[in-house]
Amino acid sequence: MAQQSDKILEKGLQSLVKDFKGDVGIYVYNLKTDQEAGINADTIFPTASIVKVPILIEVFKQIKAGKLHLKDTLVYDAKRKYGGSGLMQFYKDSTVTDLRTLASLMITMSDNTTSLWCQELVGGGLEINKTMADLGLAHTRVNSRTEGRTKDWETYGWGQTTPREMASLMIKMRKRTLVDAASSDEMYRIMSNSFYTDYSLSQIPPFVQTAAKQGMVNKSRSELVMVNAPHGDYVFYIATQNNTDESWGFDNKAWELQRVISAYLWQYFEPESDWKPASGFADLVNGLRY
Repeated sequence: MAQQSDKILEKGLQSLVKDFKGDVGIYVYNLKTDQEAGINADTIFPTASIVKVPILIEVFKQIKAGKLHLKDTLVYDAKRKYGGSGLMQFYKDSTVTDLRTLASLMITMSDNTTSLWCQELVGGGLEINKTMADLGLAHTRVNSRTEGRTKDWETYGWGQTTPREMASLMIKMRKRTLVDAASSDEMYRIMSNSFYTDYSLSQIPPFVQTAAKQGMVNKSRSELVMVNAPHGDYVFYIATQNNTDESWGFDNKAWELQRVISAYLWQYFEPESDWKPASGFADLVNGLRY
């Protein structure tokens, strides 16, 4: 069945983003109805840490090819330490670990140290980009530490994608066609354990499984989410760039937008649900008394 545009959903999304101070791209696809909706769905946006999804895919592709194995023993060198998000930067020098730990931390904790290590293990950005091109993606690319992509890195940072393209990777994963069924299942399990639940995931009942990856730098906040909803799975990608609000508090305008859109989509696809985030949610995650 050919994909059909959901004009009602699209109109609703447009009303939600009209006052946002920055550039917004959205792509939504319902796997049960085969309907989609988008706003700037084919515009290129920075990925920030969402580039770790293509890295993960390349890791599993090379595992399938026999070049890597999840149980490969690795030894952490403190010189690999890279700041920002993640845990491995706090490991002791010479700590023994394995590829499965690297892949898990890369996605669940958005660990920068393990992500760069995984990128190196698969042969760098060129290998990842070739796989993205082979999957038919024209714009999803790794830029950082990748030969020939200096100008792209200066524009978009570590990686770049479009809302439609990144969502397509999650759809393939859910349909068990990314690398192979076993790899798709394991990647999906990893992505179902996101540490970052304050944004879109906060607007989805905690007893409903989700698979997600977030990306965030000062002027760009984005999120990829698949929701295994009772009445049918749906995926969405929210991308922002050139954001006026560069703050890092709970009420950052881009994160507020992600929560608003996620809540809207949940109610749109599950209209009979009466679930709402608990009244003390915001104070709880902010460490305040509630």
